[in-house]
Amino acid sequence: MTNGDEPSRRDVDVLIAGAGLAGLTAAYGMAKAGFDVVCCGAAERTGRGRTVALLDQSVAFLDSLGLWATLQSRAAPLRSLRLIDDTGSFFPPRPAEFHAAEIGLDAFGWNIENDLMAEALAASVAEIPGVKRFATGIAAYEASAEAVRARLGDGREIVARLAIGADGRDSKARRAAGLTARAHRYPQTALTVHLAHRLPHDDFSTEFHTRGGPFTLVPLPASATAPNRSSLVWVMSEQEARRRERLDDEALSPEIERQAHSLLGAMRIEGSRGFFPMIRQTVPTITAERLALVGDAAHVLPPIGAQGLNLGLRDVEAIVACAAEARADGRDIGAEGTLTAYERARRADIMLRTGAVDGLNRSLLTHFGALDFARGAGLATLSALGPLRRLVMRAGIGPRSTRLP
Repeated sequence: MTNGDEPSRRDVDVLIAGAGLAGLTAAYGMAKAGFDVVCCGAAERTGRGRTVALLDQSVAFLDSLGLWATLQSRAAPLRSLRLIDDTGSFFPPRPAEFHAAEIGLDAFGWNIENDLMAEALAASVAEIPGVKRFATGIAAYEASAEAVRARLGDGREIVARLAIGADGRDSKARRAAGLTARAHRYPQTALTVHLAHRLPHDDFSTEFHTRGGPFTLVPLPASATAPNRSSLVWVMSEQEARRRERLDDEALSPEIERQAHSLLGAMRIEGSRGFFPMIRQTVPTITAERLALVGDAAHVLPPIGAQGLNLGLRDVEAIVACAAEARADGRDIGAEGTLTAYERARRADIMLRTGAVDGLNRSLLTHFGALDFARGAGLATLSALGPLRRLVMRAGIGPRSTRLP
């Protein structure tokens, strides 16, 4: 025994490494599907202006788990998207607008603060039967044909049929399995911050394409002191990020307003801000013996196009579905066949989203007339052709969901 009546060894169906947004959702999803789960790792609170725009498919998945009702009241809908070319190119297209109603949706997605979502998920995980949470991290792994054994930092041992690595970009689960990660650092930094502003956002998410990278304003719910609020992700050069990091809120706010062309009027910074390096990381193989990687452990995308966590939630949805299908067929949930099905289900989506985000970012950084013309012509074509615009909108919110059996 280790802590009071806690056994020194616990045998479960699923071990989840990591208690961030993807890890907590995986813990809840697996327990909802009837598996016995242990989730290990300290609670993650990022703050510093971080939000996540949950796209329609992610909302549908969370709703299928019964989690969306607790999140929706803390989120703001994204009913329209506005793209504005602010690169100073010779071929600037008109601003393009996309409306969720055109493809039969109430909203493309909902924007929520990371920490509010983490708090709500942690509370839901604490209430669902079948999940045991340990704040202690995992110190060592040993995988075999029969099970994966994990030793926690306090000496406890967890034995599981399936391990899910949801422990972030520097995943210890991934490294213990010998899986390689390929990282690329862009010459850019992303500023994240919450803003109060004078004019309403009207449920529009507005993205300015600049030579430094996208400048994206996303709606947030009203607060007691500010009826009009948005979150900002401003991708800029590392040099500009260092300069702006030294500015106080009173000096930085007017710079943000100028870059937004005063679209939302005067702005005031709320709370703390964050400056994050722009990194893309790919993992050629996202499974190993009795291990499936999800979220940032499997792929890291720069904060462009709201793809990061949405991609991770599709990972979670897929591994829950693959494990449930294996159990229904009388197969081992952590065996090679189950993990092969998971890898096959996720590979194309991950490659497509990673390539699209990388391509957009590089096109903005490249001062090349032909690329500017192609990007401008593409936006103009989308604005003019309804069927193509609707096709692109449906593709942008993600592939169809995989529902639980």
